[in-house]
Amino acid sequence: MNQKRDVVLITHRGLSGPAILQISSYWHPGLSVTVNLLPEHSALELFREEQNREIDLANFLSQFLPRRFAHAWCAHYFSSQPLKRYTPSQLADIANKLNSWELVPAGTEGYRKAEVTAGGVATHELSSQTMQAKNVPGLYFIGEVVDVTGQLGGYNFQWAWASGYAAGQNV
Repeated sequence: MNQKRDVVLITHRGLSGPAILQISSYWHPGLSVTVNLLPEHSALELFREEQNREIDLANFLSQFLPRRFAHAWCAHYFSSQPLKRYTPSQLADIANKLNSWELVPAGTEGYRKAEVTAGGVATHELSSQTMQAKNVPGLYFIGEVVDVTGQLGGYNFQWAWASGYAAGQNV
């Protein structure tokens, strides 16, 4: 399991943000994704400290998660009630779900929202120094048309500029 820490945004259409955009480079339809909703905390430890309180689960979680999300999450997974009404076993189940929330995305927003695309001309078909097609002299491919996908953070721009420069120096 590859674990990377980055920001997840909760939107009206689903999950987004750098972590989700990065995952989408590797994700395939039908596969699950695991998100730690409380990366700064052990949810079980938080519950152990607060298990005798009257505060509802959703309101308690609103201290750590966006309020509307906390309420929607509880409505979907665990009916919200005062923390002291949950058994230790129930709190452990809730904590596990918070620190290892597994979901199967329904899909992506598609090409209109894509940051990068995968696929294209295979790199083994090109000269790495000139970007010229090995089998078609005078034909060059650069940037997004080549099957190179970098991490978020400008790497795809760097690839586009560097491959364009290499081809431009050799045309």
